[in-house]
Amino acid sequence: MPPARRSRTASPSPASGQTDLPALHLTRFLPYRLSVLANTVSHTLAKLYEKRFGITIPEWRIIAVLGGGETMSAGEIAQRTAMDKVQVSRAISRMLDSALILRESGDTDRRKALLTLTPKALAIYAEIVPMALTYEEEVTDALSIDERAQLDTLLSKLQARADQLAARPAPVSAQAEQAGG
Repeated sequence: MPPARRSRTASPSPASGQTDLPALHLTRFLPYRLSVLANTVSHTLAKLYEKRFGITIPEWRIIAVLGGGETMSAGEIAQRTAMDKVQVSRAISRMLDSALILRESGDTDRRKALLTLTPKALAIYAEIVPMALTYEEEVTDALSIDERAQLDTLLSKLQARADQLAARPAPVSAQAEQAGG
């Protein structure tokens, strides 16, 4: 699909009185396309493990991150998975209730408590990983070996650039809107 082009053919907005706005072709808009692809892949894979193991997407992401035997805090998990801290906290609570995760705390701050998988969660990890890798292979079968390498390079470049943009300060007008005025 060709890259998104910004044309100046949008119709006037009666509410705003503005005319000649750039058109947004959503099906060619990169953030939208990446989001749709990620959601399709994630939800298709989730169907495999939700029925079989009764875990949610956030719970699987936590299992996947800790599955290599690592021990992390909830904050580190949120950072590694790019999930919201509240979402991570809720998933951790469910996982504690389901005996999928252990909390090791040396102090009273729950945010700094170290989390590790239980043998039950490690068994789930061992079953899901081959399914996930098979699904990844099926999705990427549409690409040649060279295209897979290019995709990996391009995704790394886009992630690095998105990280740079996310780290820069918000424009003054956006800061004022967030502050309520």
